Amino acid sequence: MVNLRELSKNPVRITGGHRLCAGCGAGIVARQTLVAAGNALVVVVNATGCLEVSTTIFPYSAWESPYFHSAFENAAATCSGVEAAYRSLKFQGKVKEDIKFITFGGDGGTYDIGLQSLSGAMERGHKMLYICYNNEAYMNTGIQRSGATPKWAHTTTAPAGKKSQGKVQNKKDLTQIMIAHDIPYVAQSYVGNWNDFMTKVQKALAVNGPSFINVLTPCRLGWGYKPEYTMKVARLAVETCMWPSYEVEDGVYKINVEPKAKKPVTEFLKLQARFKHLFKPDNAYILEEIQGNVDKKWAFLQNRAKSAFGA
Repeated sequence: MVNLRELSKNPVRITGGHRLCAGCGAGIVARQTLVAAGNALVVVVNATGCLEVSTTIFPYSAWESPYFHSAFENAAATCSGVEAAYRSLKFQGKVKEDIKFITFGGDGGTYDIGLQSLSGAMERGHKMLYICYNNEAYMNTGIQRSGATPKWAHTTTAPAGKKSQGKVQNKKDLTQIMIAHDIPYVAQSYVGNWNDFMTKVQKALAVNGPSFINVLTPCRLGWGYKPEYTMKVARLAVETCMWPSYEVEDGVYKINVEPKAKKPVTEFLKLQARFKHLFKPDNAYILEEIQGNVDKKWAFLQNRAKSAFGA
């Protein structure tokens, strides 16, 4: 676990005054990541998305670290190239400092458009941390569904109405896809537990190789809740096991936050407008389906965590 007193001494390398929405989790993720990095020299690469457009309004920037803006599809490739150039320069003795490389991407630029780039970077073994701030849709461009959008959620491109009850496809389990790359460190975390997330950032930056953190980042606009509920909504995702907090270090699974009393999924769903159609009497079967799927996946994760090597 991280030490709060020591963390308070670390530099804050993303400033206030950016244009992220009130209650947005992305700014929290960026701020806590850079504080967790301590005094290390950090290079940030950022895919196009909410975080990028709101913190880099030309000619201004909220970032106080070297910063690269990449397109949706190639942030991981950009960071790969910068990291490879750094290793070459260090080998030649032209660079002496130790530098950490961190890439931020939303779920659209990570689960979907940038998946090939991300997979290649992880497979090649670049020493970089990729953080997906996962708000479960293309929020920046109008709340369109993505591969991270939960089944039955309402979005502008998968609306709930007379003919449909929202998105009909299951969401992609990107964390498991990253685990399948056999990289040193993979984790899921969430906004609303600074200790869990910042501990994972420090672990990820310490490994000798690529690392990936998928952090649930509620979007008050796209999810439809009061801005002051961001932390509450994220914590309910973990307390209902809709979004387990766990890590895999060198193949070993560990559940980091196990609810003392697992809450029903309805506690998480009812606070969000994107799921309000599910509470109509005719959709009771959908709520039962969601609960059944969550219970099944939670049991799968618990079984993995019982085995020393996740077998």
